[in-house]
Amino acid sequence: MREILKVAPPLLALALTALPYLALAQAAPPPLRSQPMAVPVTDSIPDAVDVAWPGGTMTLDVDATDTKRGLYRVVQTIPLGPNVTKLTLLHPQWLPGHHGPRGTTSGIVDLRFTAGGKPLEWKRDPVDVNAFHITVPAGSREVVARFIHTSPLQPSEGRISMTQEMMNLQWERVSLYPAGHYVRRLKIRPTATFPQGWTAFAALDGMARSGNRVTWAETDYETLVDSPVLAGINARSWDLGGGISFDAVADKPENLALPTERLPALKAMGEEALELYGARHYDRYHFLVSLTDKLGDIGLEHHRSSENGLDPESLVEWEKFDWDRNVLTHELSHSWVGKFRRPATIWTPDYRQPMRDNLLWVYEGQNQFWGWVLAARSGLQTRETVLGMIAGQAANLSDLPGRSWRPLEDTTHDPIITARAPLPYTSMSRSEDYYQEGALIWLEADQIIRAGTAGRKGLDDFARAFFGIRDGDWGEVTFEFDDIVAGLNSVYPYDWATFLRTRIELPGRPAPIAGIEMSGYRLVWKEEPNSFDKGRMEQSRINLLTYSLGMAVDKDGVVANPRWDGPAFNAGLVSGSKILAVNGIVYEPDVLKKAITAAKGGNKPIELLVRRGDRIFTVPVMWNGGLRYPWLERIGGGQGQAGLDRLLAPRRNSASAK
Repeated sequence: MREILKVAPPLLALALTALPYLALAQAAPPPLRSQPMAVPVTDSIPDAVDVAWPGGTMTLDVDATDTKRGLYRVVQTIPLGPNVTKLTLLHPQWLPGHHGPRGTTSGIVDLRFTAGGKPLEWKRDPVDVNAFHITVPAGSREVVARFIHTSPLQPSEGRISMTQEMMNLQWERVSLYPAGHYVRRLKIRPTATFPQGWTAFAALDGMARSGNRVTWAETDYETLVDSPVLAGINARSWDLGGGISFDAVADKPENLALPTERLPALKAMGEEALELYGARHYDRYHFLVSLTDKLGDIGLEHHRSSENGLDPESLVEWEKFDWDRNVLTHELSHSWVGKFRRPATIWTPDYRQPMRDNLLWVYEGQNQFWGWVLAARSGLQTRETVLGMIAGQAANLSDLPGRSWRPLEDTTHDPIITARAPLPYTSMSRSEDYYQEGALIWLEADQIIRAGTAGRKGLDDFARAFFGIRDGDWGEVTFEFDDIVAGLNSVYPYDWATFLRTRIELPGRPAPIAGIEMSGYRLVWKEEPNSFDKGRMEQSRINLLTYSLGMAVDKDGVVANPRWDGPAFNAGLVSGSKILAVNGIVYEPDVLKKAITAAKGGNKPIELLVRRGDRIFTVPVMWNGGLRYPWLERIGGGQGQAGLDRLLAPRRNSASAK
């Protein structure tokens, strides 16, 4: 210490001088930091109970004549029980078939409530913003709600539901319902006014028309929401037999000229479905088909109807649009799979209780399987197109990076997580794969049953035993995972619980193509697209280069869906980039395909001149494998029918098809 003092007295003096300040700093209080406490979240809306609405039957009157501005003007009367001073009305949010909260409360404008002709005070619930609390004067007998629901006019605003030629009137958009009751216990009498000369189709009972005003019989609110209306100036209906009608509206009247030779395939849909399930859960069924490129696209199931959007020329250009008709058999099959028999956690008593989607790999996955099968069996789509659809899904799932980290069951939550919005890298994030991967898992289950029973049984037997129960029952019967396992075991004893759980709950599983191979086919690659891919590429004018460059490119050269770790991704191409030139030649779709073919077997990259934002740069993409499109091919080029051929063969009047 002495030596240090002698050597550095200035440093010591400085240290001693700083000591008081250090002491003060250590003694100073901590900085002020306010810490609020949370305001408790109070749920003031009662849960639904299975009790009838005490006020009686509501009335709903929708004026849908303002097609120029896309407006639905609504008057709804809610009768009250005795001594009501508070009323809470809800706008539907958790809608069957949407698998997530898809309500359109944002479309409600000019909302007003009255009682006895006098305006009432109302407030939106601060927690559940789709609920409206209304103060009701003592002695009031009814509350009248008046509002306008606005149809989007551009796709960027949402799904367009009204054009000047047609409309898709979905009752949940244009109505409210009292909180605290099962929706099946709410009675309502609907009325709608359409433009002069329009025809309206719906599965509702008791339809009557006076001029352009249409009324239906009293029903319950659950049935109303499940019974949308399709109406238009150009309309036609075909009786398909078995209580099924094909009701179509079109942008142009000439698009309704269905060739008579195509009608048998439409009729066969219902015949094959009834042959499969062995029971009806509807008294009548309506295909509500919009032939349009103006109304928003849709494919949505209901118990006694379905909403189906097809290209304007789908009926008159039958062969050209063979690739696009699977929505019809998919939604028809849902009357049994998803509507009548529904996962217990997806069935809800009202449209406020959240759905839990874990079993969508049954609800949608098995239904996707039957959509493929029924399309081929009925002739709605050619066998080659259905094989192309299966090949495309097998190819996608065989090389999907996201399967390494995310199990299939987790994708059932995507309708809630992403609200079906586009994502930048779906090959890594995954999307709603429970549709297609679920279908391929059910194909494997079918082949296990067939192999174990020497062809005597298959998944057809499960469908009839599980979904075809209680002929004539128009309600819902719920199920859970153990019910599925028990149903499969009743057809063919097997460790179905392990079979399903390993494929549904575990990530990193092998590609789900075992069922294809067990049924006598295999996934192969060709330089020409299969009939399904060819049709959709021609219609959308998009080059599907997913399995070569690892991306899709539209007619203008705009890149979409770069596949994670694919050639385009590794070269730095992202969605929205625009290809200006290919190897020095101005971009055209065929120019790019020819460049891919020319590079096959070589060691030079394909040079792309790309614009991204305000920058232009050259991107070398290394790929020498040529064009690749997925196909299903018979193993060994075998003769006769393989298992998949027998599965897709017609069933009606053909016992040997099993």
